[in-house]
Amino acid sequence: MSQALHPMLNIAIKAARAAGAIINRASLDIERLTVTAKSHNDFVTEVDKAAEDVIIATLLEAYPGHGILAEESGREHGAKDSDFVWVIDPLDGTTNFIHGFPVYAVSIALTWRGQVQQAVVYDPSRNDLFYASKGKGAYLNDRRIRVSKRTRMLETLIGTGFPFRKGDNFQRYMKMFEEVMVQCAGMRRPGAASLDLCYVAAGYLDGFFETGLSPWDVAAGSLIITEAGGLVGNFTGEPDFLYQREIVAGTPRIYGQLVKTLAPYTRVITEDPKAVGADEIGADEIDADEGESDPEDDALISQLQAAEDEARAQKAAAPVEPKRTRITAAAKAAEVQEEAASDKRSQGRKRDDAPF
Repeated sequence: MSQALHPMLNIAIKAARAAGAIINRASLDIERLTVTAKSHNDFVTEVDKAAEDVIIATLLEAYPGHGILAEESGREHGAKDSDFVWVIDPLDGTTNFIHGFPVYAVSIALTWRGQVQQAVVYDPSRNDLFYASKGKGAYLNDRRIRVSKRTRMLETLIGTGFPFRKGDNFQRYMKMFEEVMVQCAGMRRPGAASLDLCYVAAGYLDGFFETGLSPWDVAAGSLIITEAGGLVGNFTGEPDFLYQREIVAGTPRIYGQLVKTLAPYTRVITEDPKAVGADEIGADEIDADEGESDPEDDALISQLQAAEDEARAQKAAAPVEPKRTRITAAAKAAEVQEEAASDKRSQGRKRDDAPF
């Protein structure tokens, strides 16, 4: 790669490519795979587990003191109290993979105190590597990428993800789908959220929204989008999306228009959960949305959200250091000259006022 990369990003790329090699080998004979259903329409294979194992081993070999949050193993590995946590989806788009539909990816993000700092999304079927370091821009292979310049919804191509778990509220989603569909040029549902977010970053899509996602689905892609000049948030436009199971992303102008459309459908917890969008959706439908998640994932995500809230509270309560003002040599010299001139003026006034 032409540019120097952050050491932690290099390790993430190494881990992603190792997982991609396992996935590519398995894709040559998909019929031999053992597929297990975690829940309705939510599958896992031995490839998911093997890819996750090699990612975790690679990361912990380099950074044994870091924490791990992975889709298949949760927080079983790594340090439990580290400020650094790797968020891993070893095979995003498993359903696509087991059908031979070539839209799937490895997603790895490094968070520091809840903020994503490094991100890698690797598409092994195309050998496409999306990556970003916070403040350093986003890249596809060796090429810098930016979000599209489209500003009118009527010209946009919007990505989304259909609800797929048993108990998901399809009526709520179809209302969102209809509202967005009539505003844009077209909608697409490839089936791997991490890649969808990268496609927004690269300008292939102009926006994206989905519900029911977990942190490992969106952590890496969210940084890649923001480093490409886009915006990411929940349906109300706030940056708290990792644990809210809803996400909207896009170019700055398109993001704002999507938020305006999707805000009535938010599931973000408020003092009165039925107050947001109740007129448009109906209280019964809001209650039914609770099916858009897995109970085990919900418990883990709630725990992570509580830990992040506690860390933010501690940071807010920490004493603020007084701001130091840097004084240059030129400024100091000017200050000395001003003091000398002031002394001369003062002495002159004393002579004028002295008695004869």
